Amino acid sequence: MANSKLVQLLSLSFISCCFFLGIGIGVFIRFGQLQPSDAATTSTEPEPFPFAFPEPTPPPGKEQSFLDTITIKAVGDIIPGTNFPNYRLLRLGNQLLPKSVRASLQGSDILFGNFESSLTNYPYTTKDISRGQVFAFRSPPAYAQLFAKAGFNVFNMANNHAMDFGEVGFKDTMNNLEAVGISTLGHKNQILYLEANNIPIAMIGFSPYDMYNSIHNLTAAQALITRAKNKANIVVVSMHAGAEGTEALLIKNQTEFFYGENRGNSIKFARTMIDAGADLVLGHGPHVPRAMEIYKGKLIAYSLGNFLGYRTLSTNAQTGDSMILEVKLSPAGDLVSSKIIPLRMDRQGIPHIDQRFQTVKLLRYLNNQAFPNNPLKINKKGEILVLNSK
Repeated sequence: MANSKLVQLLSLSFISCCFFLGIGIGVFIRFGQLQPSDAATTSTEPEPFPFAFPEPTPPPGKEQSFLDTITIKAVGDIIPGTNFPNYRLLRLGNQLLPKSVRASLQGSDILFGNFESSLTNYPYTTKDISRGQVFAFRSPPAYAQLFAKAGFNVFNMANNHAMDFGEVGFKDTMNNLEAVGISTLGHKNQILYLEANNIPIAMIGFSPYDMYNSIHNLTAAQALITRAKNKANIVVVSMHAGAEGTEALLIKNQTEFFYGENRGNSIKFARTMIDAGADLVLGHGPHVPRAMEIYKGKLIAYSLGNFLGYRTLSTNAQTGDSMILEVKLSPAGDLVSSKIIPLRMDRQGIPHIDQRFQTVKLLRYLNNQAFPNNPLKINKKGEILVLNSK
């Protein structure tokens, strides 16, 4: 009997020792004296423990790496229909931007487009539309709200249609856009200052016309970039330049003409702007997508194509291929990531997400033709990759 009690006592003592030893090891692990294996799994249930310990502080720069970027989304040419000289408007204006497209426009700090119409009721155009290939576009002022609800906050007006209804139409358009929170870009000597995530940003619009900031006056353009860089971390250039149509798909480092009009040398202008301090160049006007390149570490998109052209813009062949370009930049203006969201306009000029990725295939081809040795490459998903050029 005594031996039995002794055995029970020894067993109880052994269990107690194991219990306290287990607690001791747990405390050591908890305070970091013993390191658990990296292969250990993390329980989804909270660990029962009577004390609260602060979460470990992440290494500097790790947690905020993505908080310190800005996201810019950009589209090309926009004409939402016209009521001049005849009525070509969609009965329900909100159908101009399908839900899938509106969803893809979300999630940016700056949503930019090139607006090539007038938001006015002014009845008189400044153009002789009786001549061939001369057009004047006028859209209802209420359409401004459509684009504001889609998330647009910057529209370029330095193009060949913003003045279709003269100074009155131009001012109406500017006022109607700004009334709904869409800033306008491209006015003479204008630098548009913005801020996103506490990062100061400047945007400047250029076109071939002297009434705006001209792509032909490189000295004046460089001076604007310098002024902007003195006040902003990031400088974005909007460039309306180049010939138009499918014959203008392949960009060349030379001056381009369209119906006798000097549309500038897009490559020379864009690279000069980067040399002067710009961090991103967004091109539009040719009504087709054009190649992109990385120049001195900065992205240049030479043409974003047509975004919306309800019964106004051609949708034949590559004029119907388009994109939403997404660009993420660091506070210093360096390219963090970028991708192409491909679009295809239907026969009426309404954009839709392109599940066939035709624009991506087209851009890959155009890039190889124009800049075969450039470090910018685009994968099949539309993601823009910057390879080591060394």
